[in-house]
This record gives sequence, structure tokens and C-alpha cells, in this order.
Amino acid sequence: MKQSHYVPGGQELLCIQTDKVYDWIINEASFDLNVTGLDLPINPVTGVQLECADIVPESATCIVEPDEVLPIEVTDRRDQFFQIDDQEATLQLITIRKNFQVTLFVDLIPTLGGTTIEVGTVPFTRCEQIILCAPEGTDIVVNHTDLSCFVCNVACDPGTTTEVDEINATVTVRLCQSIQSTYPVTIEVVAEFCEPREAIFPLHTCPQPVIPPQCPVIFPVMEEVRGFPEKEPFGIPYEKPVNDSYKNSSEKQQEDYYQKLDEELEEKREEQSLNKQTPEIRSDSSKSLFEAVQKLINAEQVSLESDSGEE
Repeated sequence: MKQSHYVPGGQELLCIQTDKVYDWIINEASFDLNVTGLDLPINPVTGVQLECADIVPESATCIVEPDEVLPIEVTDRRDQFFQIDDQEATLQLITIRKNFQVTLFVDLIPTLGGTTIEVGTVPFTRCEQIILCAPEGTDIVVNHTDLSCFVCNVACDPGTTTEVDEINATVTVRLCQSIQSTYPVTIEVVAEFCEPREAIFPLHTCPQPVIPPQCPVIFPVMEEVRGFPEKEPFGIPYEKPVNDSYKNSSEKQQEDYYQKLDEELEEKREEQSLNKQTPEIRSDSSKSLFEAVQKLINAEQVSLESDSGEE
């Protein structure tokens, strides 16, 4: 079983799942959309079918939104070979199909109240190609940092006695999009747990969340190559046991070493706590603690060397 190590500063070795970003670009686009044949709606107040004479075409506005069901589709992914800084690189040509909805609004004439009414919503699709480091298996994530539209041209087409009047418009869509290629990974990090801030105007007292304790002895595993801590959590530096006898000692010997070290440090903590009369730890107590820990380490190194020689 691997031995857990101290992590300075009250931090812990955490195992978390997150997304690794393989590539990331910001892409800007602008295009025109012809919205034709939108029937004028029924007047929401009177229930009468609206006609061209009842609206102000020049007041037309719009909003554009990604499709709620399927906003983004990756339709193709092909390897492309490039020469970048005298090195060969394999990137991917990604074809993306983006689905949107644009909704058109128009004002009624003042005699009908001058309110803004919704004329209708039209779905539309646009495709684009981008170059990314996005090997097979990665996900393509598109977030719109800006998505807006405006009506460039608008006209109302009078119908007949049997047909409803229609609106035709040219809408310009502008968008800025953050495009990333990602892949889910599980990583180890040394960090502290976040805690919520205190309520400025608390209405009632809520219990603070309690982080369940980890099992650092078995997981996450900190390999030997990651090094020995520079400081014990109590703030006292000590010498690293990195000689050959320590490296070649058995796991049982190393476990005994750590156990004795923990017991001695605990005794010194209690002793120092009793001697603590002010907010600051007295220098002579800190010095004695340092010397005691150093003696223990030196004694254990000699013991390990002796045990290794007997084996």
C-alpha cells in the first residue's frame, strides 16, 4: 500500500473529472437571411385578422436564438496536414451545421394602440468549416458570445380576399462564437476546497457544508517520484530522507518510519500547545521541536541503513 504524504498549506490531493481543451478559437460571422411569406397574425386585442394597413413595416425588429433541440451538428471531420514552424502537424477540418430560429416583430399603427406584436418565427441553418486540433473522439463545443440580428429591408405584401397579407424581410445576423475541442479526463490536483461566503444580510442561519473526508492512504495515490513534502503541516522544515538505504527499505520499514514520525510530531504539538501563551509560538519551543524532529529523522535513517545491511 502506498504511503500518504503531507501536503503543505492545508491543501489536499484531489481527483477530479473535467474537460481537457485540445484547441480553442474565436470565430466571427455575419450573413443575411431572407424571411419571406410570413402571414400577418390576428390582432391579439380585437381578434381580427391584421392587414398591411394595420402595421408599421419600418418598425420591424428581430431576435435570433440557437435551436433548442439541436443547435450544433458536426457533419464531417477530416485530417489535414500542415507545416507549422518547420514541423508537420495533423489538424482536422471540421464541418459544423448550426441551427437557429429568427423571430420577427412589428408595431401596430397608433390608432390600434401602437403595441409590438410577434409576426412569426422561422428556422434556418448555416454551415461552416473550421480548422481545429480535434482528433476523433473529441467533442466540438460551440458557445455564442454574441448573437444578434437586425432587419435590413422589410415590405408588406397585400393579399387577396382569400389570402392573408404577408411580410417579407431581409435580416442580417451577426454572431461571435467560442469553438473548442474537448475530451473528458480524470486528473489529480493539489488544491483547497472552496467554501461559501457569509451572507451579507442573512435571513436565517444555515449549517455550513461539511466536506466528506478522503481516503488518502489508498486513493488518490501519490507516487514516490512526486517527492517528499518540504514542510510538515505544523510549519517545521525537516530533512528529506532520500539516501539509498531509505529508497531500498521495505514498505513495512517505511510505514514504521512514518508512524514514529507522526507520533513524535503529535507529542510536540501537544507540548507546544501547552506552552502557547500568546498568539505567536515562542521561538524556543519551535527550535526544540525542530531539533527533536531532526533527531528522529537522523535516528530513523541510521536504523534503516542498519536494517538494510542485515538483509
